[in-house]
Amino acid sequence: MSTWSRVRRTVLAAALATGLAAVAACGGTAGPQAGGGAGQLTLWTLQNEGINSVQQAAVDRFNDTGGPQIDLTTYLNDPYKSALQTAIGSPNGPDVFYNWGGGNLKGYADAGQAADLTAALDARPEVKQAFLPQVLETGTIDGKVYGIPMQGVQPLSFFYNKDVFTQAGITEFPTTWQGFLDTVDRLKAAGVQPIALAGAQSWTEMMYPEYLLDRVGGSEKFQAIADGKPGAWRDPAVVQAMTMVQDLVDRGAFGTNFTAVDYDNQASQALLTSGRAAMELMGSWQVTSLNDNFPDFLEQGKLGWAPFPAVEGGAGDPSTVIGNPSNYYSVSARSADVPAATDFLLTQMTDPQYVQGMLEKGQVPALTGIEQQVASAGPFADFNTYTYDQTKNAATFVQSWDQALPAAEAQTMLTNLSKVFTKELTPQQFAEAMDSAGR
Repeated sequence: MSTWSRVRRTVLAAALATGLAAVAACGGTAGPQAGGGAGQLTLWTLQNEGINSVQQAAVDRFNDTGGPQIDLTTYLNDPYKSALQTAIGSPNGPDVFYNWGGGNLKGYADAGQAADLTAALDARPEVKQAFLPQVLETGTIDGKVYGIPMQGVQPLSFFYNKDVFTQAGITEFPTTWQGFLDTVDRLKAAGVQPIALAGAQSWTEMMYPEYLLDRVGGSEKFQAIADGKPGAWRDPAVVQAMTMVQDLVDRGAFGTNFTAVDYDNQASQALLTSGRAAMELMGSWQVTSLNDNFPDFLEQGKLGWAPFPAVEGGAGDPSTVIGNPSNYYSVSARSADVPAATDFLLTQMTDPQYVQGMLEKGQVPALTGIEQQVASAGPFADFNTYTYDQTKNAATFVQSWDQALPAAEAQTMLTNLSKVFTKELTPQQFAEAMDSAGR
């Protein structure tokens, strides 16, 4: 683990209580600019053992060129968000920072905290053209590029336990919503919890209404919400999607204890891999995570995957996918060396070694023309090909709601959505509450 040895695992439990300690833990130094000063830059990213070594290798390659040196620091998801919000406008913030694009990135761009990368990309058309345009678009705010795709495309799919399906007499994953409901009922009748849901985190619950709204009403329904159009949350398609969610709850699709199941400690994955639950709706990162935590399950060929079913009579295009088009690296406007930090992104995120490393970890980079490499890269070739084709052929790639919306609205949405799952709000009350929250 030589490359991993340079990654500083940041433990933030007590540090987050003050925020300032969280920044100090990242090794920043005082001064008028971000990072460690001239010649020393910092990169903040999420902790993911499956891909941090690939990221560190990219840093090592860049550092070996003899220019400014980059130091990589990793965080868990929620502590990262808190630390970045505290540090991004301060002298101790990172030079390069991980984000989700869309509304998440827009906040930093609007505040003047993210550097405009448009001119640098335009100067290297071969790099700009290497990215899938529908993915690069999510890193583009008001026509300017602020984020470079740095991780695999992440459409949401169903992941299922093949053995459980076979034992319940189910030979293939359903392609229609009615077929899906029938599958839920058959699994429950066989004594198996149909769906593993990590309801302790409401972002996992969000995946169901995201897809259902799109399948019922089409992508324009959420686009109206993302654009802040008055009354968009009250659209009948929103109410119908929430009604369909509560139908799943009433059918017992998620069991009775889903609000206590945590994704970060792999509890929902344990349900799936043990056969206590049959399937889970999750992003493409699921394969990397399962390989890290339940490698025998993958090695035994028990994992299946399938797209979200079409809704009969719905206006949505069944090829549309929901999820994170990718994750992004952006450069702080306060960086000690914006050109060097930008050069790292433009040289390393399309580097063949980086692409190969990501593919071998089950991540499919958001790049054009890599079909052959995708189909032949390591143990995840079949899944990688499925993910790449799903993204490339999607009519639309809708960004996850909590990342596409402004932070305050996203948090209100997640809070109210949890109440839909626990039946504290009716579908109509959810629509009214979100409409009243406004902007």
